[in-house]
Amino acid sequence: MSVKANQAQDIAQWIEHAAPDLLVCDVSVEVATLARLMGTPVVVAAMRGDRNDPGHRLAYDLAESLLAPWPALAAEPGWPAGWYDKTVHTGAFSRYDGRRRPARPESGGEVLLMLGAGGADVDEADVRRAAEATPDWKWTVLGGACGWAEDPWPLLCRADVVVTHAGQNAVAECAAARAPAVVIPQSRPHGEQHATARALTAASLATVCDRWPEPPEWPALLARARQTGGERWDRWAPGDGAVLAARLIDTLATRYAPPGSSVAPPQEVASCVRQ
Repeated sequence: MSVKANQAQDIAQWIEHAAPDLLVCDVSVEVATLARLMGTPVVVAAMRGDRNDPGHRLAYDLAESLLAPWPALAAEPGWPAGWYDKTVHTGAFSRYDGRRRPARPESGGEVLLMLGAGGADVDEADVRRAAEATPDWKWTVLGGACGWAEDPWPLLCRADVVVTHAGQNAVAECAAARAPAVVIPQSRPHGEQHATARALTAASLATVCDRWPEPPEWPALLARARQTGGERWDRWAPGDGAVLAARLIDTLATRYAPPGSSVAPPQEVASCVRQ
């Protein structure tokens, strides 16, 4: 997120007025740096991909902790040792954690294609050709120009295979549903989706394609994804990632709170780290 001058002024005024013990920053290098310049400790939500540019290095170096919503078994390669030392790997978490998963029905083959809002390397003609090449499968499309579902959970749980991009939230929702998946990373800044796809391949959690497949490739891909299944997703998203993230934030907020404040002491950070 790029921060404009008036936004930076609003944030600075809020920090001065609220005097937070800790600030949690998502993807804005500017906000993280501004908070530290004003003396506020920062937790930065880590992102995959090449973050060795000067801006990201500055924010990650300044952070008290990096919160990585993926498991330590799939740690992002190539980071400086100092980043690893202060990273808490929570595993993925989503709005569906803890929601009951109905039994996946026996069917002739259902595909759920989930497109994102950040731009896609696929168009309607690509989808039509994929469906035509797999006549034994029924395709349902969400996102893009095809409309959105307020709650895609039932579709995730019903599909025999989910085809999706490698965005963090989409992967987390597939993992929560334990859905067999074909993951096709999209072009994004810093290569974050391709980095996620590499991690999924290394952990054998999904069938990954670096590009939208040609029509003749689809039958074998869907069959392979269904055979792989989705039970190994529990290694990516055990279901308590949000709880671990909250404990980390509470621990650090308590550490930096002024003496005599009313912040309740949480469990220690060490108990939050998922190996």
